[in-house]
Amino acid sequence: MPASTTLARAVTLALVVMPGASWASQFDYSIFGSVEHSDNITLSDSNPISQNVFIPGFNFSYAQQGSILQANVSGTFQYDDYLGHEFASQTQTQLAAQANWTVLPKRLDFTVEDYAGTEPIDSLASDSPNNRQQTNVLSLGPTLHLQFGNVMRAQVELHYLNSYASKVTDFNSSRGMAAFRLYRDLNPTDTLSFNIESQRVKFDNSVSSESVDGVDDTIATPNYTRNEVYGRYTSILTHFNVDVLAGWSKIDFDHAPGDSKPLAKVDLDWQFTPRQTLSVVGSYEFSDAAQDMFLQPGQSIVNILDENPTDFLYNPGGGISTGNLVIDSEVYLEKIFEATYTYHSDRLQLSITPSYDKLSYLNNPTFDQSTRGGTISLDYRLNPKTALTGFVNVERMTYTSLVRTDKTYRYGVDLGHQWTSHWSSHVSYIRQIRNSTALGQSYHENEVFFSVVFRR
Repeated sequence: MPASTTLARAVTLALVVMPGASWASQFDYSIFGSVEHSDNITLSDSNPISQNVFIPGFNFSYAQQGSILQANVSGTFQYDDYLGHEFASQTQTQLAAQANWTVLPKRLDFTVEDYAGTEPIDSLASDSPNNRQQTNVLSLGPTLHLQFGNVMRAQVELHYLNSYASKVTDFNSSRGMAAFRLYRDLNPTDTLSFNIESQRVKFDNSVSSESVDGVDDTIATPNYTRNEVYGRYTSILTHFNVDVLAGWSKIDFDHAPGDSKPLAKVDLDWQFTPRQTLSVVGSYEFSDAAQDMFLQPGQSIVNILDENPTDFLYNPGGGISTGNLVIDSEVYLEKIFEATYTYHSDRLQLSITPSYDKLSYLNNPTFDQSTRGGTISLDYRLNPKTALTGFVNVERMTYTSLVRTDKTYRYGVDLGHQWTSHWSSHVSYIRQIRNSTALGQSYHENEVFFSVVFRR
């Protein structure tokens, strides 16, 4: 099934299952057109191709907070027209959608979540026009709410999940998830919960074979069951929010050895002065590519129409950038730490973000990797309608089994001007350099963008 069909069905389903909902809500959109010039569009080490690309597209966002329907949807559609005719034109879609239909107030909800994006076909190769595919993950199902007095409540969840990739079929799967959660409100700002989750994962291409001696042979993409038990504490204050969970997680593969590990996550936001904030995110958990595409508990969809200077540099014209996930069926142990310090004044915003990510695959160590890096971005408003933005990003990725290290440097500058309340323009320059120990994977590229945006 094409990714566009999956996406359309998911959005249609979200609308169909919510009859009687009021659609008097907030809907925003922007239309953009960009012209890109790259002196190495394929990010090649030895055969750079210079190319001009015309990139029209549109962004949209929808928000609804009613008694029957609560929804938050952000999406982008763009068309890449390679003017040199070296590559076929491409359409790309990005969507993050959450919708909740209150079937019975305080008793029964039905939720739909859908996330679509563009990811690499081969994560070991550079991001080029012929190394991209559409991905989609969908979750839907009912949630039953139970109330025990004024401070105790519980909920039971049953969800169906589906993952799809247009090129790498090993990613395609169907999943069933059941969860029981018990909550206790410690006070108006603090909540403690006990959670039990079980998920059964079945891959479309899961294959098992048996040798002539009756012994199970190698299994590609084994199906598995994941069980988790954890406690969670959340506190929401005026200038300090914290979300911490700790517990245990177990993976049981069909016809293959399983594993069990502690489970821990932390999400902290602290505004320690009126102009300075600090955010810290960390996790130690089993995960896979489909799960990493979902928003995690406590996260929310960011309205993609709210221009963030660094986001615009990563997505000139307000469009779509290719992700960096390994799109396959493999389960890995993921260790993440990321901190973001932000300072802002009336005219200046500074952001510093160091990060660390390590993936240890359970069944196939080929893609075992660790990534260290960081980003510094600076936005300075020259006048009320004009802003100058710059960023520097450094990343060191090491593949343990492949004995490969990639050092990537990316920096850029953008000049944006708001001509009217609806029209704006941007001129951007980005340079990226990769030094790799793998043969043929080093490159350097210069990109120039001119973009015009109409915002409703």
